[in-house]
Amino acid sequence: MTPNPDQNNEFPPLSFRDFSTAFAHLSDTELRFSYLIFGLMNRPWLTTLGTTLAEWALKWRIPIKWAVKPTIFRVFCGGETIFESLNAVEKLGVNRIGAILDYSVEGQDREIEFGKTETEIVRIIQLAAENPNIPVACIKVSGIARNALLEKLSGNQDLTMPEKREAVNLQARFERICQAAFDNNVPLYVDAEESWIQDAIDRLVESMMVRFNKERAIIFQTIQLFRHDRLEYYQKLIERGRREGFKIGVKIVRGAYLDKENNRAKEKGYPTPINPNIEATHKAYDAALKLSVENIDWVEICAGTHNEESTIYLTELMAEHGLQNNHPHIYFSQLYGMSDYMSFNLAASGYNVTKYLPYGPVRATLPYLIRRAKENTAIAGQMGKEFSMIVNERKRRRQESFEVE
Repeated sequence: MTPNPDQNNEFPPLSFRDFSTAFAHLSDTELRFSYLIFGLMNRPWLTTLGTTLAEWALKWRIPIKWAVKPTIFRVFCGGETIFESLNAVEKLGVNRIGAILDYSVEGQDREIEFGKTETEIVRIIQLAAENPNIPVACIKVSGIARNALLEKLSGNQDLTMPEKREAVNLQARFERICQAAFDNNVPLYVDAEESWIQDAIDRLVESMMVRFNKERAIIFQTIQLFRHDRLEYYQKLIERGRREGFKIGVKIVRGAYLDKENNRAKEKGYPTPINPNIEATHKAYDAALKLSVENIDWVEICAGTHNEESTIYLTELMAEHGLQNNHPHIYFSQLYGMSDYMSFNLAASGYNVTKYLPYGPVRATLPYLIRRAKENTAIAGQMGKEFSMIVNERKRRRQESFEVE
């Protein structure tokens, strides 16, 4: 298809250095607060100390809500409840950015807790059906099943009778959630998890894709491209979808468990599933974007990334294939509180953009916050880049104020 150079003229050209657009949603007070938090997180030793203390507090059940909620929780989470999060949802919506309400409670191990999570996710789906600022819902399968059960299912191990009942409950619970997504016409992103439990998740997701993705992608798989086998998996999934007649929905990410995967592989004595270096991951990620655009008649994607180069590459692929900025099969996504300079400028240029908006009780969301802090510390320059963007916007505002005076 030949690109039409006039099709996107209603939108300004994309620039990730338009700080006035990137931070227009933050008041001077809010920007100053972000400057403080990111300035602290820009010190790796301080982030390491903070996450260690948080993990210790979780283990020994020491109350730390008083310290977490007004600081890091305030920057990276919407609130403790859906109701508390609606303010952030509307604020994003005003700026043409959708919110993905992410009930970030994990690590539960009781059926009663899994039932509560199911109820909460169905509530999100029903709310999304009524609120255009919430275009999709999401789920983490380990939020509705024990990791130990998922590991045994992934390894095709024999189950005890109680575990067989758990497996039946998991299947029924996941089906009910997917049915709710289908009935409400709300896409559901299923998160990727550790490799040793992912096979069970893959089977669950694929079975629901076959069932519910006949007309459009409702159930979305998540593919972590830091695994050396997932690009091939994606290619085969597209081939299977075309052959069997179901649409493919995929959220494309680099990955969230790098150290955990490598450490476990070393401890257990098996080859790591992770790419040998970051360059290989970048290459695989961009190859997945190209594969997606080449199959955009059958595939719907969410490009979940904070990487500028990959984001720009996807916009270039779209232009080369004559796809409008707001093509309904392509979404960009970043985490709430991160990479606003990307999210808000993408939205201003007419692209479909969402922010993952975690919420939940402070203590229950701590594992999520700890993981995010560790990931961003591990990514060379990520915190420095976030901090420098905020510094530049503060300078711009001071200069603008000086010129007005």
